[in-house]
Amino acid sequence: MAEFTMDLNDEQKEVRDWLHGFAADVIRPAAAEWDEREETPWPVIQEAAKLGIYSLDFYAQQFFDPSGLGIPMAMEELFWGDAGIALSIVGTGLAAVGVLANGTEEQIGTWVPQMYGDANDVKVAAFCSSEPDAGSDVASMRTRAVYDEAKDEWVLNGTKTWATNGGIANVHVVVASVDAELGSKGHASFIVPPNTPGLSQGQKFKKHGIRASHTAEVVLENVRVPGSCLLGGKDKLDERLARAREKAKKGGERVKNAAMATFEASRPAVGAMAVGTARAAYEEALEYAKTREQFGRPIIDNQGVAFQLADMRTQIDAARLLVWRASWMATTGKKFENAEGSMSKLFASETAKKVTAQAIQILGGNGFTREYPVERMHRDAAIYTIFEGTSEIQRLVIARTLSGLPIR
Repeated sequence: MAEFTMDLNDEQKEVRDWLHGFAADVIRPAAAEWDEREETPWPVIQEAAKLGIYSLDFYAQQFFDPSGLGIPMAMEELFWGDAGIALSIVGTGLAAVGVLANGTEEQIGTWVPQMYGDANDVKVAAFCSSEPDAGSDVASMRTRAVYDEAKDEWVLNGTKTWATNGGIANVHVVVASVDAELGSKGHASFIVPPNTPGLSQGQKFKKHGIRASHTAEVVLENVRVPGSCLLGGKDKLDERLARAREKAKKGGERVKNAAMATFEASRPAVGAMAVGTARAAYEEALEYAKTREQFGRPIIDNQGVAFQLADMRTQIDAARLLVWRASWMATTGKKFENAEGSMSKLFASETAKKVTAQAIQILGGNGFTREYPVERMHRDAAIYTIFEGTSEIQRLVIARTLSGLPIR
């Protein structure tokens, strides 16, 4: 088991510096343009693919870092560059992880490469789970999957929302209910191959922030996929449903808590994204405060500004430490007995909102304009307290974990 350390090793530092260079030289110069265009930054994704950053291999290497710090380190550097573009680069990973976690070896080998394409023809993938009436309340999912035994096909109907790359993806991974009585335990995941009839893009959202990342509804109207597109296969699904039905008769709280542990393990990555955005805003504010003069001296000489910067840096470092702790715990198999995953995501996301707002205040009128990047960073930071579980949900998870009450 890897021991926790505050020092990155030489290989980790090399990767961090490489990603930082890409973020500084490629992502940042393009950030304002693609934010204004509100379009997927295909040229930037292609450049990331050429360098090996936009690839399953790269993220697998970071995921299997024995210290657990590979993924949060990568997320922080990319999102330091720009949150919208970074999400366009890493968004496919959501779908890829869905296949890696639930798919067979054959499904992984067939579909994951099609999610990324190659450097000359990049593709993206979409993970479709949220619905208009089922965001935090996943048990209320209405999208249905019905098995047509005669044709060995699954028929999907429903509407997904807030799907990153939804509708423009080469491959969609769709979560649907196969047994509504079991709530979230009756869900299964399906691959929808390219150009499958019945799948269409619904509303494309014009967002407050992360505008370089494509977010849209995905409409499923009698979408038929082969039986082989059920992730994990039907035998495995039938066994899981049978166990869930039996446990439901006895009381399924233990199953629900085990499922919640899976979400706990994924939340630190979002926390790392928030840390990257917060750090970027802090650095902009610090440099501005050191060079901006009022009343004959740099404004950082004023305690009102200097103390804000001190608080900003302290909060960022604290957020990073919470993210690193949770990431290390997930990798080394330590239980989240106090909802440490949710703690990291909650504190980091709230820190990003607070720090980016303080950065605008330090820049004054300049910070309120699009001529300076802190305005964009503040808009981008708002998403961290919403996706992957709102701050309110994180507090609920933490409180119920501490109290011993069931997490529903």
